[in-house]
Amino acid sequence: MGISNHQLQRDFPQFSDLIEQLAQHDGHYQQQLSAYTNLDRDIESLELRAVPVSDERFARLKIERAHLKDALYHRLEQAAAH
Repeated sequence: MGISNHQLQRDFPQFSDLIEQLAQHDGHYQQQLSAYTNLDRDIESLELRAVPVSDERFARLKIERAHLKDALYHRLEQAAAH
């Protein structure tokens, strides 16, 4: 299983400045970003330590991370359009 970095600034470098702006000025975005970052860190930690976790639980964590990432990306697109 490969370990990858899913930081938003790395995945969406075109939005780096906007990510920082929204994180400072948009409370809802800030909460979602914090949840995403914590979940990503937890997944990476599980991958690095090879902690026994069921495939089902691991898949749910990754799906949750994907949903958060989608929400964050859509908010970035909205902010960039305005």
